[in-house]
Amino acid sequence: MIRFAKDIKKYWRYMVYSARAQLKDEVAGSFLSGLWWILDPLLFMLVYTFVFTIVFGRSQNYLCAFIFIGYTTWTFFNRCVLASVRTIKRYQPVLSKVYLPKFILLLTTMMVQAFKMAVGYVLIFIAMLLYRVPLTIQIFWMVPFFLLWFVMTFGLSSVLLHFGVYMEDLTNIVNVLLRLLFYLTGVFYNPETQLEGVTKYLMIRLNPTCYVVTELRNVMLYGNPPILGWYAFWLVVSLLLCTIGVHLIYKYERRYVKSV
Repeated sequence: MIRFAKDIKKYWRYMVYSARAQLKDEVAGSFLSGLWWILDPLLFMLVYTFVFTIVFGRSQNYLCAFIFIGYTTWTFFNRCVLASVRTIKRYQPVLSKVYLPKFILLLTTMMVQAFKMAVGYVLIFIAMLLYRVPLTIQIFWMVPFFLLWFVMTFGLSSVLLHFGVYMEDLTNIVNVLLRLLFYLTGVFYNPETQLEGVTKYLMIRLNPTCYVVTELRNVMLYGNPPILGWYAFWLVVSLLLCTIGVHLIYKYERRYVKSV
């Protein structure tokens, strides 16, 4: 991991520059330019809130903020994981000419998506103010849960980056699995109140994405303290995934371009 830390330090400026370039490229030629980073999540928030309040008649405390915490957090994970499978193929022309630690490309993608998630959370805080959500000291648990989310996403993405080089169908498999995981995460419903017994336990504790989303809602909206035992468990699992993924990348990255 010493080599990993040195590479992060060495290529940090490249990651920041590349992330900025990607963000600018996304809105290049758009009339509203960077305003889309605000309008896109805002419109999604309004549409989903309308659908679940008017169409489905669902009631939930702070519904708009509740839904958007789930949607914004999930979108970061979903986009990063999907992009990781085809990272080497996407950057093959560049990697064939210049050496670059392959996980740097993952981190660049994650920085782009983290910026978009941050914009989404600004809107969430505005919604919380409009709802007059009581702020408690528990809200500071957001920081360690964002750290867990980032580490978890990087760990899984680094492993998928490696196997995506050799498995042509992995993109389709991951896409299907992510759709299933989306519904198991509780993005649009509250698993704590709408599930019972063993199903509730399995969903919230043994499903890491549902666990993180649920705990973020608890500390932000309801002032409930997190379950630290499961936080430690999933942090260890995420760090283990990171270790495996980075090891695989360092060991086989010289063969990636030839294998694509």
